[in-house]
Amino acid sequence: MKTPTIRRWHLIPLLGALTALCPFSIDMYLPAFLRIASDFQVPAARVTLSLSGFFIGMAAGQLFYGPLLDRFGRKRPLYAALAIYGMASIGCSLARSIDALIVLRFIQAVGGCGVDVAAITFVRDYFTGKEAAKVFSSLILILAVSPLFAPSIGGILVLFMGWRSIFLVLAGISLALGLMAYFYLPSGNPPDLSRSLRPRPIIEAYLGIWKTPGFSTYALAGSFALFGLFMYVSGSPIIFLQIFKVAPKTYGWLFSLMAIGFVGTSQLNHLLLQRFTSQEILRTGLGGMTLVGLGFLIGTWTGHCGLVGTIGCMFFYLAFFGISNPNAAALALSPFSKNAGSASALLGFLQLGIGAVSSVGISFLKTPVLVPLAGMFAVSSFLALLVLVMGRQALGPSHVEPSALEIPPAI
Repeated sequence: MKTPTIRRWHLIPLLGALTALCPFSIDMYLPAFLRIASDFQVPAARVTLSLSGFFIGMAAGQLFYGPLLDRFGRKRPLYAALAIYGMASIGCSLARSIDALIVLRFIQAVGGCGVDVAAITFVRDYFTGKEAAKVFSSLILILAVSPLFAPSIGGILVLFMGWRSIFLVLAGISLALGLMAYFYLPSGNPPDLSRSLRPRPIIEAYLGIWKTPGFSTYALAGSFALFGLFMYVSGSPIIFLQIFKVAPKTYGWLFSLMAIGFVGTSQLNHLLLQRFTSQEILRTGLGGMTLVGLGFLIGTWTGHCGLVGTIGCMFFYLAFFGISNPNAAALALSPFSKNAGSASALLGFLQLGIGAVSSVGISFLKTPVLVPLAGMFAVSSFLALLVLVMGRQALGPSHVEPSALEIPPAI
């Protein structure tokens, strides 16, 4: 579907706000980890299971929303997802045990992932090829609001109103987004009533997407790269608050500093796409992540990587991720139009499913140790690069990526 260029590009702020909901849900309560652990009288590592539950809920919900977005259009499933998210957020504020919080966070994520899938599908409805890669970079700029401000906002709420107030604020945000989507968001691609919601056709559709040339390569490469980002999000409270004993306020500032590298390079992607292909940028980004991850592991193993070294390694690791992620997503989704909702859902399922493993692994750490965490950073980025190289070799030189085709430049 095509709309006038000016109108299409004016969708980006609202789509960015929708995609920022789940990251905001994660980053905003990170400073409350120790307070939640104290209230429920459990170890801080146990609280990471509430983060694992959120990731697992997002991964599982992806496959559920994809067919709904194709069958019923974009907005009705979006409204349902926002309603689920809002009610679960209120439930989180009333949780009386860590187990209840974990379950409610799972339900909250099921709603939140529907919002995320819908926003990504809108991008595919209105933008293609290099335009899509540029839009994903713009969405990352809006996502920067989350790591720059969410931990600080969460810390202030915890200090003055308690950690439960965080989830009440998130419920209010979901209501505001629902109103904005109702009044300002166009309908997107029309409903496809021929799309079956029976299990077998849905599974066959997902298998067809998986077998589309290039999808599995770019989806898996991007997913293993995202594993590193999730490692940072899940492990940063343990790394900075427990291992290096920084104050919660300082942790918020460090989190913001890391976001600068991630967001800055994602915006550099706009300029890079004028001279290089998405495939070339992705290969460079994953190579840089691998080198930094290996250096981080060696530095922690030898004891030469203290607080400053850890901050530097994570900054550059996330910076290389910033140019990898939008190109991996654009390359994976570029072949799809009619079933863009299902393709976005399968991509999100792979990313979040693999990412959830990181937070589950952290929950098994009996004592806060930096070397195993650094090892996971190095291994995930190496796997991402390996998948990309082997996948490109399997496709062969005759394969032409849709994103590399000539596309009229966006205004």
